[in-house]
Amino acid sequence: MAFAQRLGSTATIVEERLKALLTECGSKADERFAAAMRHAVLVGGKRFRPFLVIESAALFGLEARNVIDAASAVECIHCYSLVHDDLPCMDDDDLRRGHPTLHKAYDEWTAILAGDALLTLAFEILSRPTTHEDAAVRSELTQAVAAAAGAGGMVLGQILDLEAEKHPKAGSPAIEDIQRIQALKTGSLIACACEVGAILGRASPEDRAALSLYGQHLGLAFQIADDLLDAEGDAETLGKETGKDAALGKATIVSALGIARARHALHEAERKATEELRAFGTRAKVLVEAAQFAARRAH
Repeated sequence: MAFAQRLGSTATIVEERLKALLTECGSKADERFAAAMRHAVLVGGKRFRPFLVIESAALFGLEARNVIDAASAVECIHCYSLVHDDLPCMDDDDLRRGHPTLHKAYDEWTAILAGDALLTLAFEILSRPTTHEDAAVRSELTQAVAAAAGAGGMVLGQILDLEAEKHPKAGSPAIEDIQRIQALKTGSLIACACEVGAILGRASPEDRAALSLYGQHLGLAFQIADDLLDAEGDAETLGKETGKDAALGKATIVSALGIARARHALHEAERKATEELRAFGTRAKVLVEAAQFAARRAH
């Protein structure tokens, strides 16, 4: 199966599970609020992070049905982060995946609370025996995801990104600072998705570390590609506004290095990601293709 077909097939499976989980969650909630949560999750998206969970777990012999709930939990966290990123007090976006952002479709307080609900739903899913029969594995999953999503991971990346934008210091940010922001804001959850697959597969510490490093390089490639698309892409194709990074004076690898050197950094990140998979041999073919996909989005 071609990579694009495999990614699309996995997205369909993940979306069906997300619909079921949100229907279950919505049965306990106000209908308007339940509809807002569905808007945040079910209006498109590549489902790249749950794809990484599923494909990383596949290295250790697990099928998608064995890991679908953990993969869905990771996607809930990703969707919550997008809802909050889009808020007027943060990146202030009107479009996401070709649709109005949640605070535009509803209002700010609904968007904030829907994001909160998706974050907590993720940990409810991770704690369920149906996610994994072994409580020790569930505990390990919960710890890994919390660390990646929290104040030392994705949230810290968002804080540093906003501080650089809203409280700029004299002089341009160093490239090392920009790389740290992007490694945290984007790379943390992507690396965690790969690590979740390893945890579910009861991988050795060496294999788990290799997948985490693969995810870190992959996350950098994904973010540089996003920055290039913001600089060079068009809103109709991407389903969101473009040119915002430059307009807001955001610190990105593109703004620091320029287009040509940013493309070089993108290809270096792809190369390093692929190198981390060498020990897995041909079993990692799909993850190699995932790194190529992440980098070539910007072409």
